[in-house]
Amino acid sequence: MKFHVNRDVFSEAVSFVVKLLPQRNPQPILAGVLIESTEDGLLALSAFDYEASARTVIEATIDEPGTILVHGRLLNDIASRLPNAPIEISTDEDGGVAVVCGPARFALASMPVEEYPAIPEVTGESGLVPGEDFATAIAQVAFAASRDDVTPVLTGVQLEVKDQHLSLVATDRYRVAIRDIDWDGAQHDATALVPARTLNEVGKTFSHGGNISIAFSGSGDREIIAFTAGNKTVTSLLIKGNFPPVRRLFPEQTGHYAVVSTSDLQEAVRRVALVLDRSAPLRFTFGQTEVTMDAAGGDAARASEAVDSTLTGGDEVTLGLNPQYLLDALGAVKSEFARITFTSSDNANKLSPILVSAQTSAEDAGNDNFKYLLQPNLLLR
Repeated sequence: MKFHVNRDVFSEAVSFVVKLLPQRNPQPILAGVLIESTEDGLLALSAFDYEASARTVIEATIDEPGTILVHGRLLNDIASRLPNAPIEISTDEDGGVAVVCGPARFALASMPVEEYPAIPEVTGESGLVPGEDFATAIAQVAFAASRDDVTPVLTGVQLEVKDQHLSLVATDRYRVAIRDIDWDGAQHDATALVPARTLNEVGKTFSHGGNISIAFSGSGDREIIAFTAGNKTVTSLLIKGNFPPVRRLFPEQTGHYAVVSTSDLQEAVRRVALVLDRSAPLRFTFGQTEVTMDAAGGDAARASEAVDSTLTGGDEVTLGLNPQYLLDALGAVKSEFARITFTSSDNANKLSPILVSAQTSAEDAGNDNFKYLLQPNLLLR
C-alpha cells in the first residue's frame, strides 16, 4: 500500500478514530487503526474495540491500494507532530510501515489485518437531529449518569424516540436529567441505552457538524446505534437491561417554586460550599424574597450568603442539597434565571425532590425541554 495525504486532514482523521479507544486494552490487536483504500479512491480510517467504533473517510492520492493496521495512539502522536508538508505512507514486503513527511521519517511495525474484527455496519431505520442541539442536550444530561459500573444500566443515557421528539434521559438514583429535541425520521417509537462516555465523545465530535443521522440496528446481544455526520461515523453497542421508569417521578403540579438568577446562585453556592466537609449537604432556606445558604465544616468553619429570589405558591422551604449536584443543574439549565420547584410526595416520611428548569425572566417561565430532578439530603440538627 502507498498513498499521499494532506498532513492536517490525516492528523484530524487519526485523532477522531482513536478517541474512543480505551487507554488499556486486554487485546493488543484492538489498539490498532485500520487504514484502507476504498473503491472510489478515498482513504478510510477505522477503530473498533467491540464496544464502540469510529470511522471516517478522507481524500488522498492512492498510489497502491491496500489495507494496513498500525498502532493507533502511536500513529496519532506522530501525525500530530509532523512538519507542515504532505505525508507519504507506504508498506514494504516485510510488513513495515514507512511514514515520510518533509525531513521527518518514521518506521512502524504493522499489525495482522486478518486478526482485526469486522467493523459493524448499521442498516436499520434512522432519523435526523440538529448537531448543535444534540451536542447541547448531551452536555445537559450525560453528567447525571452514574459512574459506578456496579449497575451498568445507570451508566448510560437513555435515548427515546416518540412523536417526532428525541428525549435524552440519565440518572444515578439521586438525580434525573431529561432533555427533549426535535427528531426528523421514522414514526415508530424506539429506545436505546447508550454508554454516557461514548455519547459525550459523540457530542464533542459532532457539535458543529450540521444534522446528525442516528440509526438503530442489530438484535439480541448485538444491538447497536450509529451516529453519522459528514464523513464521520461512530457506532456503540447498547447497554442491556431495563432503564428505571424515572419519568413518573416528575410532578404534574408545579405551583410552589422559587425563581433566582442562575449566575448569582452558582457563584454563591461555590463560595459557601468551600467550608463544607466532603459530601456534606448545603442548607438552603427559600424565603419570600431571598434564598439563604448556610454551611458548617470542620475546625468550626462557617459560611452563609443570601441571593435575591422570588417565592410563589407556598411557604418558606428549608432543605439540604448536594452543592455539586445543584451546580450541575444550574450549569445545564442554559437560561438567565432558574426555577426551583418544590414537589410533594404521598410518603410523609420521605423528602420530596426539587425540580430545576429554565426561566426566561424573573416573571416568565422558559421552555420545558430540559428538566432536572434532585433528591434533597437529610439535614442534621
